[in-house]
Amino acid sequence: MSLIRYHLGCPIWAKKEWVGELFTQDAKSGDFLKQYSSVFNTVEGNTTFYGVPAPATLQRWADDTPESFRFCFKFPRTVTHFKSLQDAGEETLLFLNALDPLGPRVGPIFLQFPPSFAPSELPTLDAYLESLPSTYAYAVEVRHTAFNKEAAEPLHKVLAKHGVERVLFDARGLHSAVVENDPATREAQHRKPAGRSPLLSIGPNPFVRFIGHPTVDENRPLLAEWAELVAHWIEEGRHPYFFVHAPDDFFAPRLARVFHTELSRHLDVGELPEWPANSSISQGQLNLF
Repeated sequence: MSLIRYHLGCPIWAKKEWVGELFTQDAKSGDFLKQYSSVFNTVEGNTTFYGVPAPATLQRWADDTPESFRFCFKFPRTVTHFKSLQDAGEETLLFLNALDPLGPRVGPIFLQFPPSFAPSELPTLDAYLESLPSTYAYAVEVRHTAFNKEAAEPLHKVLAKHGVERVLFDARGLHSAVVENDPATREAQHRKPAGRSPLLSIGPNPFVRFIGHPTVDENRPLLAEWAELVAHWIEEGRHPYFFVHAPDDFFAPRLARVFHTELSRHLDVGELPEWPANSSISQGQLNLF
């Protein structure tokens, strides 16, 4: 049995430090996506933030994943950061058309804006979302603090108009960590906004990015809180996406497993498949006999 009724994943799939942790001991880089997608059913696609992958690369990703798997790519930074949506039609179409080889494996695609993207730019966002083809589902992540306060309602009106989700970002776990000799956590705290965005989901695919404390068990109360909300969404007939981050992402799969366990206390969402690393250990033990 595998995951059902929601999508669960990490921000990346190709982390070599997961060899022996999530992946088998003999896993090579070409095995990572296939082994990752045997456990999780979605992943964020940060690669596209920096450039559009070659068609052969996208076809290989399609071949390495089941049809139920979903890639949730970021829009290229040329669109969101360099051009701030202005005169970005050519870059947008180039990006979206490039995803064709993945077919149904493309999940909600999200626009991640820098903190400088302010409420004054909502008319630009409105016009840009209007121009997007209906081929895909979309989500928007904003980091200007006003969008969590006085500008939250105007933003949600624009998103609701176009049927676009707001990415719900929660970095409370990360920022609760007190670290002295942990450069990965300090760097993550520097880059990630503190706090949590308003808990408002607009459409059929709530989209959550949870950035955790570097100690796995410290995240349990927050993940239990999210599990209750995600269970409520599922019971409403919606299909959420939940992504789990850690400061250097080594423990991201473990945090995802904790979240799935918490969610399973509320309703049947299937079983998280055994990790390839554990399967290889079990097979090795059987071979001894």
